[in-house]
Amino acid sequence: MKIPDVFSYSFSAIKLRKLRAALTTLGVVIGIAAIVALLSITQGLQTTITSQLERGLAADTLIVVPGSSALGGAAGGGEVFGGGGRIGGGSSSSAPLYVNYTNQINALSPDIVTSLAVIQKSGYIQNGSGVIRQVTTIVGVNFSQYASAYSTTFVAASGSVPVNPSGNEIVVGARVSDPRLNGTMFVHADDNVSIIWTNNTIVPFVNETYTAHVSAVLDRIGGFGLGGPSDTGVYVPLSQAEKFFGSDQADEIIVKLKSSDAAVVNSTSKAITDYFGNQVSVISATAVQSLLSTIFSTISLFLGGIAAISLLVAGIGIMNIMIVSLIERTREIGILKALGMKSRTVLYIFLTESVIIGLIGAVIGIVSGWVLANVVSLFLGRGGIIGSALTITPILTPEVLLGALAFGVGISVIFALYPAWRASKLKPVEALRYE
Repeated sequence: MKIPDVFSYSFSAIKLRKLRAALTTLGVVIGIAAIVALLSITQGLQTTITSQLERGLAADTLIVVPGSSALGGAAGGGEVFGGGGRIGGGSSSSAPLYVNYTNQINALSPDIVTSLAVIQKSGYIQNGSGVIRQVTTIVGVNFSQYASAYSTTFVAASGSVPVNPSGNEIVVGARVSDPRLNGTMFVHADDNVSIIWTNNTIVPFVNETYTAHVSAVLDRIGGFGLGGPSDTGVYVPLSQAEKFFGSDQADEIIVKLKSSDAAVVNSTSKAITDYFGNQVSVISATAVQSLLSTIFSTISLFLGGIAAISLLVAGIGIMNIMIVSLIERTREIGILKALGMKSRTVLYIFLTESVIIGLIGAVIGIVSGWVLANVVSLFLGRGGIIGSALTITPILTPEVLLGALAFGVGISVIFALYPAWRASKLKPVEALRYE
């Protein structure tokens, strides 16, 4: 029997048992849809976060933090970076950073253009109507240097970023001005506001307050920044931050390089780490992206494995259906063999049926998974879980598409091998006598 005839016969056998074939195919559809939906959402989330980090962390900058960090090696314990730009935290055994360390860092390598200290604390902002909102961070920086290091993100949407600000001039992020990004304004450029910080270095705790003038509202950055500007930050002059917080200890030092070349980044990072006796971590964009890639690869593998379990269940269902089909078609197989059909042709017929079921199930599953991924992403984008800060666009890569197709067909064929082998080994005489 020729290959087209085998496919035609197998397809006819499936049509005769429509309900059973549909239920068998449904198991494959569910498994493939789960794999496609989970992996495409994960890929979309990775792309979104990576693009946001690339905006927040310029490729030609390094970030020096005290102690160790998840993104850089050094001594001591630390905290993983968070929403306000805070990346690492020093432990009690690590050396602190101070504002004047920028002079020493500038002298370490000719590849360093400049370095700037950053002081940041959690705090509150009160508008002219007396409404108080918590902000992620109050960040003390040198405005001109910070704007130079982050020329694409530290950009005013309204007002203007002062080059030589007075002590009371500040810059706020887009979500400080418009918290919901829907036109419900909390503060505008040119408003007077109060900056509040709870001083917990003394007992009882004291709320420190000073009146500031909003010189500029930043353009929306989206998502979150890493070390760089964020939509939820309030930026004050570095000198004012030192007075306000009563400390010249820096939370991080940003180092601007002449080039983003890997050799420059690596050599400068080593020079800084060696100078501070491995008591600091130096974080680069390359390290961040490498860590993210590793994390998302692990997540994708984990989620894909979970979804694949449902396909294994579907495979057992396919085996069960094939065995039942074999029992029902014993006389049919006996007649075919008596008419001269070879054992391998019978084997091909049963395997072809499984291929058709797997192929149909995989195609429907891919389409269903893609639709499901877009529905879930739409829900997340409207604030269902992640909120409106991140917009996830599912990405169906060719690897996931072809892998899902191959996996659906492969599982169907593997679990159909035993029933197909049994069918091919039936003896014509015994099959014809079967009732």
